[in-house]
This record gives sequence, C-alpha cells and structure tokens, in this order.
Amino acid sequence: MTFENTREFARQLDAQDELRKYREEFIFPKVNGKEVVYFTGNSLGLQPKRTKAYVDEIMNDWAALAVEGHFYAEKPWWDYQERFALPLSGIVGAKPSEVTVMNTLTVNLHLLMVSFYRPTAKKYKIICEEKAFPSDQYMFQSQVHFHGLNAKDAIVEIKRREGEHNIRMEDVLAKIDEVGDELALVLIGGVNYYTGQVFDMKTITEAGHKHGAYVGFDLAHAAGNIKLNLHDWGVDFAAWCSYKYMNSGPGNVSGIFIHEAHHNNTDLPRFAGWWGHNKERRFKMEPQFDPVRGADGWQVSNLPVISLAPYLASVEMFAEVGMDKLIAKRDLITAYLEFILHEVDKEIEGTEFEIITPENKEERACQLSVFLHGQGRALFDYLMKNGVITDWREPNVIRLAPVPFYCSFEDMYDFGQILKQGILNKA
Repeated sequence: MTFENTREFARQLDAQDELRKYREEFIFPKVNGKEVVYFTGNSLGLQPKRTKAYVDEIMNDWAALAVEGHFYAEKPWWDYQERFALPLSGIVGAKPSEVTVMNTLTVNLHLLMVSFYRPTAKKYKIICEEKAFPSDQYMFQSQVHFHGLNAKDAIVEIKRREGEHNIRMEDVLAKIDEVGDELALVLIGGVNYYTGQVFDMKTITEAGHKHGAYVGFDLAHAAGNIKLNLHDWGVDFAAWCSYKYMNSGPGNVSGIFIHEAHHNNTDLPRFAGWWGHNKERRFKMEPQFDPVRGADGWQVSNLPVISLAPYLASVEMFAEVGMDKLIAKRDLITAYLEFILHEVDKEIEGTEFEIITPENKEERACQLSVFLHGQGRALFDYLMKNGVITDWREPNVIRLAPVPFYCSFEDMYDFGQILKQGILNKA
C-alpha cells in the first residue's frame, strides 16, 4: 500500500477498518478537552466501557449473597477462573486445560520456577536475554541465591553485539549450545520490553529441549499482541500480565500456561494451596494435596474475583474479534506510524529518528522504539502536554504502541503533526 501523510488518507484507512467500532468501547483520557493519542497500551491498556458492569456484578452479588456468592452468584466465585480457559487458550494458542489466571506476573514466575527450575550440581544454569525487564532480573538473582548458587555463574545473559540494538537469533542458539549440558532453564521475554523485538519462541524451545532444559517465557509484552502457539511449540510454561494489551486494569491478575505434558507428573514439585486441590473435594478439607490435573492445579489461594472481573470483560472482547484480525490491523497501523515518522524526519532538516525495533515482520509487533537523535526530554514533555501519551526510556528513546483495539489511523496522523510542531517549537 502507498501511504499518504494527510488527514484525508488517514480517515480513509479508518473508514475501511473492520475494527473501528471497538474504539468506542474504550474510555480515553482527555488533555485540553480532547481525547489523547494513546501509545502506552504496552504499559497500561485503556479501560473498556463494559468493565464496570462486570465489576458491578461481583459487588452486587457480594451485597446480596455475601459468602453464598461463592456458589450462588450468577457467575459463582469458586470456579470463576474457569471462564477464562476457552478465550485465553485462543489468545495464547493453548488447550483450555493449559491456562489459568491467578496472582500477579512475577509472583507466578517465581511459583513456576519452583516446578521448572530444579538445579543440580551439573545442570543449574539459566539463560535469559540481556536487558530483560528488571523484575525478571531480580527474580533470577533471588532464585539462584535461594538454591545456594552464585548468580554470576548460574545466570547466563545473551548479549547484543557491539553497536547493535537487538539480539541475533543465531546468538541465542549458539549460547544455548555453548551452555549445553549445564543448562537447566531458558526463560526469555517473548517480546523485549525495551526494543519491541519478538523472539522466535518455537526455535528457542526446540533448542533448549535438545539439551534437556525446560523452556519458559515471560509474555508480558506478547500476550494479546502477537500470534502465540504455546502448545504446538512445546513451551513448558509461560506467564503474562493482563493489564497491558489485555486492558484488565493497573496491576491486575496474571495468566499462566503449563503444557499438558506436565499435568500428570506427580514428581514435579510445586508450592501448593487449597485452590489447586481437586475441585470436587476441595471443601472436604482433606489433609493430603490432590492437585487438579491441569494449569488450575498450580492455583494457590482463593481467587480475587473483583480483580478477575475486568480481565474477563477484556478476554471476552478478544474472543469476539480474534487474534488474526487484531494482528492484521496491528501490522497496518504500525506500518503507517513508521511512515509518518519518516515523513516528519524528511520534512525537518536536522532531525533523525532511528527505529530500533527490528525491521523484519517476524520480529516486530505493535511497538516501535525510537531513538530521538538530536532531541531530548523536552520533546517528550511537549508531546505529553499536547495530548500524546507515550513512554520515555533513558537515554532518549520513546516507545510507541498503536494498539489495534482502540488506536486509529487518524491518531497516527495527529501524532505526526504534534511531533513536527514540537521539534519546530524547540528550533
């Protein structure tokens, strides 16, 4: 498609957009009385309007039924998480029995490492990517310390080559082969939070398994953003937060995936709790743990249904649309955003925007990370004050995520005009 940097062309794309009606399903903040251009769905998604009804239902049942809401609410609380199995399995490419929702992301990664990081004297090393999200780095360090190991020895980072922004796939595979028989676990972010690089999870999983290691992924920036086929790829486990691309609200519950190959493995350790106990016998208060055969068997505590309600509102919206349509719009609107950036670059002498997100389609999703060479924090502040909500990362990178559910092509055009004005004002 040949793009044009005009409002008319952007509106033309919006008119052809099959998902345009969903923009009206979300609540936009306003700056100077006008709805913002919102680029930070990779940090916190906008609130769907339908969310309030889902939360109100829980509150009304609590008021009317109190404790009996566990069994007699319209959506009984004791098995509320089961309503996620079908829609979530479609989002992450799993069987319904392989997914559940509980806790928050890093808590779940810690719990999953109880099962899937089992170091021995010989096989104890963890491979992760350089510049993983800090919470993951802290988790790795505390896990290896818990096992009495030295982090500098046990944690192996795959590094970027000098002068490059992204990790080469050949370097990932080479590092896995290099660590070899000492490798216990590969745990990488499916999409790097800083650059937006999408990793080839299928190939990484195969490489890790070749050396007898477990392979898992932090899908915080992947779930609801990219096409996932966790079951078919043979991924052992994964976890993700729900408040970015899946719009469940700040700090809300996490989802997990555990491949069915592990569901009946009674030798696999876990930190157990009564919500993971055999559902039919849970309230018999038996002393011996009998886990549910499936991801629900990793549940620990009574579910926070007030937190689950906004997430359910969102995943049901995903089920209505399907990932294929979201990804098709994602690719088109991200390409248009890149075009707009290059147009602004050409129009103003002395500007240079370097997109550090990989160019090839397989390694790119919703996010564009852009170095603003010659610009500084003042330009970011100008964007924010003029209704463009974006994300600043030191030293001078802005992350732009045109979420297909609620961003419009006209938003991309407006952003270009505001960006251009911000640079000219500085000049």
